[in-house]
Parts: sequence; C-alpha cells; structure tokens
Amino acid sequence: MKALILAAGYATRLYPLTKKYPKPLLLVKGRPIIDYIVDKLEVIPEIDEIFVVTNSKFISKFRAWRKSIKIAKKITLVDDLTKSNDDRLGAIGDLDFVIKKRRLRDDILVIGGDNLFNAKLNKFVLFSRNNSFPVIGAYDIKDKKKAGKYGVVKIDKNNRLVEFQEKPKKPKSSLVAMCLYYFPGDKLGLVDEYRKSKTSKTDATGFYIDWLRKRVGVSCFVFGGEWFDIGDFNYYDKAKETFKQ
Repeated sequence: MKALILAAGYATRLYPLTKKYPKPLLLVKGRPIIDYIVDKLEVIPEIDEIFVVTNSKFISKFRAWRKSIKIAKKITLVDDLTKSNDDRLGAIGDLDFVIKKRRLRDDILVIGGDNLFNAKLNKFVLFSRNNSFPVIGAYDIKDKKKAGKYGVVKIDKNNRLVEFQEKPKKPKSSLVAMCLYYFPGDKLGLVDEYRKSKTSKTDATGFYIDWLRKRVGVSCFVFGGEWFDIGDFNYYDKAKETFKQ
C-alpha cells in the first residue's frame, strides 16, 4: 500500500504567508503540519512508501524538509511541474499525475497536506481494507452554516455515501469530507476515466467523489477527535493555539 500527501497547492488565501512558502510546511506547535501527517502514516505497517506531490515552485523547500525528517519509511517527492496557481493541476489532476508518473497499482491512501487532526489512521485503514469500495474520511463539525465551506456528506446506516455536495449554499448536513481518501488499486484507472469524461475543469476532489459514488459506490469513515482544515488565517491561528497531538 502507498500513501500520497497532496502538497502542490498554492494556498492563496494565506498570502502573503504562503507566497514564498508551502502551506504543509507551516509550523503548528513548533512542527511543520506535514510532520503530523507523516507520524500517522509511519506507524501503519501496510504502507511501504509515502509520496509527496508538490510543484516546481516549492520542490526545493520540500527537499530541505525531506533531509531534516527522520523516518524509516521511504518518502518520495514528486514535482507536478506547475509553477503558479494559474497552471495548477488540482487535487485530482495531481492524483492522476502521480499514478501515471510512478505507475502505481497498489491501494493508495490519499491525504491533504494541510489536514491536521489528532485521531489515528489505523481504524480508517482497517475499515478501508475490509471494504471493496473507495472510502472517504469525514468529520462532523456540528454546524451546518460552516459546513458550506466544505464538501458535505450524507451517508446511510451502512456508512455508504448517498450524497456529496461540493460547498453547497444550503448544506443538508454538518458532516464534511476531510480530504482523506482510500482508493483500492483496482479502482485507480477510474481517475483517468473521470478526467477524460469531463469537458470542464472539475479537479476538486468532491466532484470526483460524487462521480465515483454513482459509478462504483463509496463508503465513509467518520472520525472523532479534533480536525483543522488550514484554509485561512482564522483556522491556522486556532490550530496554533489549540491543537493537541
């Protein structure tokens, strides 16, 4: 099994802080956000390699980070060859890029490089590996108004995804997607199929998950604990003040 950390965004909502520095390397409690993610991936025995997809603008920053971090598992950096927010590939574009570039066939755990949470990933992986469907991680933020900033999830009693709304104006639920996914190896070809089927730019993961739900079905694992989506200064400041590993 492989892990893929999505770290190729340009984080324009955090400018000027992220104008010359990638968001996953911002510090929370004295450590880069990505370090907390790597900690969770390192203890999962099934994972034998961690890929970090970034861009040409920030690849040198991640190379320096890679030299500084001590980890037994193999970490491979992948440059998606973009240089600005205008030519970014988007999350699904980057996933497709890495699958093809590295010729991946294994199951993949995909996680956003700004995804800060204190729950462990072991139960998520166990749930996913005992499931024949792709799986998404979700979190109940207990506020429907705020949920509209995210992908809003609706599930049935069997934890199957029955509806996915990408940043809806009127959310039907406070359960939101965390940018945490598990894709079985035999379903990876669907990423390319999805991208070829679209005539407009729909690289946000929510659009793909909704398409996937209708195509093959998707399951959902709901996390507890704390979760911070470092999307703007308010959430970043809150994480710096209150996050507990």
